[in-house]
Amino acid sequence: MEGKKTLITAKGLLSKYTTFATFVALVFVLGVLTKGSALSWSSIKTLIIAESVRAFASLGVGMIIITWGIDLSIGYVVCLCSSVAASFAQVPTYESALFFGHDFPFFMPILAGVAAGGIFGCLNGVLVAYGRLPPFIATLGTMSLARGVQLIYTKAQIVGSLKQSFKNIAQKSIGPSFFQFPLLGIYVIVAAVLVWVLLKHTRKGTNFYAIGGNPQAARVSGINVERELVSVYFIAGLLYGVAGVLQASRLGLANALTANGMELDAIAAVTVGGISQTGGVGTVGGMIIGVFTMGLINYGMSFLSIDSYYQLLVKGAIIIVAVFFDMKKYARRA
Repeated sequence: MEGKKTLITAKGLLSKYTTFATFVALVFVLGVLTKGSALSWSSIKTLIIAESVRAFASLGVGMIIITWGIDLSIGYVVCLCSSVAASFAQVPTYESALFFGHDFPFFMPILAGVAAGGIFGCLNGVLVAYGRLPPFIATLGTMSLARGVQLIYTKAQIVGSLKQSFKNIAQKSIGPSFFQFPLLGIYVIVAAVLVWVLLKHTRKGTNFYAIGGNPQAARVSGINVERELVSVYFIAGLLYGVAGVLQASRLGLANALTANGMELDAIAAVTVGGISQTGGVGTVGGMIIGVFTMGLINYGMSFLSIDSYYQLLVKGAIIIVAVFFDMKKYARRA
């Protein structure tokens, strides 16, 4: 009898912490296959740098999915924000600069990039909340809009020759020489804490979960569903804007391929991280673990010299499997 109770408890804990258990298992397997070389600090630092920008996009779309929405515009919005930020950070004497001869202050690229994300986030929210468009259709449309605006704004050219002070935002690390921690990782920690506070310790966060759980019940309980939907897409847009700024800073340039496919990466990450596609369920911790789980899979396949094309197959399979088990899990609870 005691053994049966222990087994039930173990199953319950495994079900509750599936995302974390999966991550730990992947770390263990990768460590064994590479004899520990893939888990050196330099490798871990590379993984943090590679996944940090995606983490911002994942935090944004994770909140949207909690409200039973979706956002397909992420990749091109981040691309546009990256291009806008880069255009204000170019060396003024660069002959191909979009604003040749203008030396903008340090804060201008950051403000412009984040503002561009906020505008598109607000547009998504208005279309979904007041236009009554399905999130899939609304964000599919704004995805194309963002793509068009980016190409028109940059004339389909690479936006390069950025100031070193701007590039330092994402390229620098801090700490002693034997343990340099990337600034990108610190930005992710700060953003994750802020989103956690928003979701778990504010009325707005409670409203997001309520809308995702049952929009009609939320409306009856006095929640202004339309206003909250606009706000969640707007906040997500700001996070995409930050992602775009950091991407431009990290790469030292922006072009039409920047953040290509990031919507797939972000949605896959939060799905693996336990954000239910049926809405109303999910944690910030799950989002972040999901990001680094997907990153670990990609990194592990590259480290083991597996053809990069297979990564797309793996991502697609992971999304299908994760959603399948997510639907089964919450169908049993219904």
